[in-house]
Amino acid sequence: MGQAAKVLQLFKTLHRTRQQVFKNDTRALEAARIKINEEFKSNKSETSPKKIEELIKIGSDVELLLRTSVIQGIHTDHNTLRTPGWLSV
Repeated sequence: MGQAAKVLQLFKTLHRTRQQVFKNDTRALEAARIKINEEFKSNKSETSPKKIEELIKIGSDVELLLRTSVIQGIHTDHNTLRTPGWLSV
């Protein structure tokens, strides 16, 4: 797979992960959308294959971190949060 295809696949994967992780949280969804788009836009003129591979690795690490380490809490009371029913902590 060429680098351009890898970059596009990573972009789509990050947005799908964002939608799953921040489901029902419009502020977090929008903030993550903006951040992903900004990062890709700021590096779109990069031509060094080595640097592009480094950026792909960073993006893949971020996607893994989001998918495995972010827990969305549900605000139930003034000082109370709970996790979704499917998640037992």
